[in-house]
Amino acid sequence: MKTIVNLILRMALENRSWGYTRIRGALANLGHEVGRGTIANILREHGIEPAPERDRHTRWSTFLKAHWECLTATDFLSVEVYTIKGLVTYYILFFIDIASRSVHIAGITPHPDNRWMKQIARNVTDAEDGFLRGTRYLILDRDTKYSDEFRNALVREGIHLIRLPPRSPNLNAFAERFVRSIKSECLNRMIFFGQASLQHAIGHFMAHYHSERNHQGLANQLLRPAPIIAPSQPVHRRQRLGGMLNYYHRAAA
Repeated sequence: MKTIVNLILRMALENRSWGYTRIRGALANLGHEVGRGTIANILREHGIEPAPERDRHTRWSTFLKAHWECLTATDFLSVEVYTIKGLVTYYILFFIDIASRSVHIAGITPHPDNRWMKQIARNVTDAEDGFLRGTRYLILDRDTKYSDEFRNALVREGIHLIRLPPRSPNLNAFAERFVRSIKSECLNRMIFFGQASLQHAIGHFMAHYHSERNHQGLANQLLRPAPIIAPSQPVHRRQRLGGMLNYYHRAAA
């Protein structure tokens, strides 16, 4: 009986639209004859709702996997920069393609006002080289910097906006992981004097991120691997930012 109970629970959780009759049929396929009332009682005892309510609360991970190829996330990160006016907070807006983990730095500014955000929207939806081409869903939090005009511009391009509940960084985990990476491997280890030095560091990190950094979430592979060189060739180290970022590769013959 324990095996049947576990099967019923598994089927209900893995197929959130399946009702009692559908589960009963799937069990019959496996040689188990179980009544609808029994299935209903087992699910009720384990706190699992009937199909309509259960399906309404589809798991976030299930949604992500179902829309993997057309899903992008966005977020801001901030960095303190020394300028002639003193310490200034700069905001970096980026977009990350969930499936490929490719990241686009959309802009860097100390004043992410509505005018700036509207220009960003035009850039990322450009028909020729906009990063959001082909994107159907965009995950973003409720930061007020995402102005009405910015959001409306994306909607007009056919992008569905998924605005996350307040204080829920775990629902934007891929963007948060990128923030953690760029800060721990680069930004938190440097002192910036002026916007140019910040842009220089970010440019090098992004080149490293896309072509030289192994990503554990993608089977520890490079996003953009170089052609494989024969093992007989000597190993070289490519240094960025004074050796803060390193990449080991074999020299071409």
